[in-house]
Parts: sequence; structure tokens; C-alpha cells
Amino acid sequence: MAHTDPFDPTYGYDLDGLLCILPPQAPNDFAEVWQRRYQAALEVDPALQLSPSAFQRPAMRVWDAHYHSTDGITIGGWLLEPEQGAPRQGFIVGHGYGGIAQPDFALPCADAAYLVPCFRGIGRSRHPPISDNPIWHVLHDIDKPDRYIIGGCAQDLWIGVTALLTHFPGLAGQIGYMGISFGGGIGALALPWDQRISCGHLNVPTFGHQPLRLQLPTTGSAASQQRFAREHGHLLETLAYYDAGSAARFIRQPMHVAAALSDPSVAPPTQFAIYNALAGPKQLFVLATGHAENPARIAQEYNLLDALTRFFCGNESRVPPLA
Repeated sequence: MAHTDPFDPTYGYDLDGLLCILPPQAPNDFAEVWQRRYQAALEVDPALQLSPSAFQRPAMRVWDAHYHSTDGITIGGWLLEPEQGAPRQGFIVGHGYGGIAQPDFALPCADAAYLVPCFRGIGRSRHPPISDNPIWHVLHDIDKPDRYIIGGCAQDLWIGVTALLTHFPGLAGQIGYMGISFGGGIGALALPWDQRISCGHLNVPTFGHQPLRLQLPTTGSAASQQRFAREHGHLLETLAYYDAGSAARFIRQPMHVAAALSDPSVAPPTQFAIYNALAGPKQLFVLATGHAENPARIAQEYNLLDALTRFFCGNESRVPPLA
């Protein structure tokens, strides 16, 4: 496919080659480190606060939402629920590294509640000195493996689950996760340890196969890490604990992954490393491109939404689109 990038965004891989990529083995204490982080998140009372939102969506009631996370950080975002009747499912929705100004994306299930948090430092969760610029956000405390910001973002997700279940206790066992790009990578890192999340979808997820991320040319957040590694030294001692592909080996929930054949921001082999490593039931939706336009993009996004409606909702109707 034609492109304007200074490098080949397929990186020379076809689909068969991508399906052979496996991430590195995790450090021996990988699971222990993440389970300890998860337990710390469970100790936080999110104290969810809701107020009517100026944002509107057909057939949905929309609230501005705030809740407490670890490190004294307040997470802002939105809660959407069906206008009529109680929700039968719940979702945490993770955004990309460009942030999110409002929840204007397509939603698969009409009978569900959606908590859409802004991960710490970004959007409604700005928290100086954390930068909301992806170039710097992805480096925040990267020299401190136990404090690296990506671990805190996973805690924001887990505490979001607690907040959603506090507000809708009847949704226990019916919580799903959907994350795109940055949010996809955070989801892969978070899902293995939180069995309250019953299934998940990752769309062009980042943070897969960290050794490759540090080698392959990119226009995404990995470019910032590559520069840091050249100037300050080796990063893999930290990033080995934040490899979404390594984490995927521990995921047992049913998963749906949309991965791209061509992507200048999140190299396809790093996306497929996450899908290939998934240990439980999984479905793959192959995108022609990720983080790039193509003539078939609108049709492919419609087909993806249709696939997600079937995956998450069976034959239930999807949320009406925005006017």
C-alpha cells in the first residue's frame, strides 16, 4: 500500500511472517511484580464522583466522572449508561496516546455501561509534573522500574473496574475492556492480573516486544524511548517488565485483537507479538493499516465494530452512532 513515511511501515513482513513473531520471555519475577502492583490498586477507594456532562450521545446518559487512583492522582473521564433500563454489561475503555477530548467513538453494545478514564497525566487526568505530551509521558520515571508511569496507568484501569463495580455491583462477572493503541498496550499489561475483567479487545496495541520496539524505526512513542536509550543507556532492564507481549502470555480471558499489516507508529510485528502470545481463546481482525489513512478505512472500521458487537454482545444491537 502506498505511503509517505521515510521507511517501510510493513517492516518487510507479510501476514504469515507476522503470525510467527513471539515476544521475549518475561523476567522470572514478572508475575510477582504485577500481582503486587494489582494488590496495591485494590486497596484504593475510588470514591467515584459523577456530575451531568455537557457531552450527549443518542440513547445514552453521559456523566463526567472522577475517581481516586494510586499516588494521590485523580482520574477524570466519563461514564456512559443506557438511557433506559439498567446496564447488563460494563466496559472500561482505554484511549490512545493522543488523549481523548470526549467519548465520540463507536460503542458495540447498547445495553452496556462504559467508563472512559483518561490515564494519569493525560486529558482530564492532567497531573504536573507528568507531561501530557506522549514524547515525555512515555519516559516519565522510566529510570525507576517500580515507579515507571505505565504501571500507574494499569492501576488507573484496575481502580476504574472497582469504581464501575461500586456504582453497578450487579455487573460483577460482566466487565469487559476495550483499548486502542496506548490503551491497548495498557490493557494487555493489566488484564492477566484482574479476573474481574471477563474479556477484552485490543486495537493496534503498543508496548509489544520491547526489544523490537527499541530497534524498528517509528513515528510513535517508541521513537522517544529510542532517543533516550541512545543518550542515557540501556532501557530493557526496565522495559522487560512493561512488555505487553510478555504479559499476554499470562492472559486467559477470551480476547479480540485488531492488528495492522502496516503501521508507522506501532510496528506491526510488535502488535502481532501480543496476539500471538495470548494463551486463551482469541480472535484476530486484520487491519490494512493502523495509525494511517487508507481508502478502505471507513469500511474496515464498520466491519470491526460489527465484529466487536458479535464478540461482546452476541446478537444485541449496537449503540446508535453520533449524528
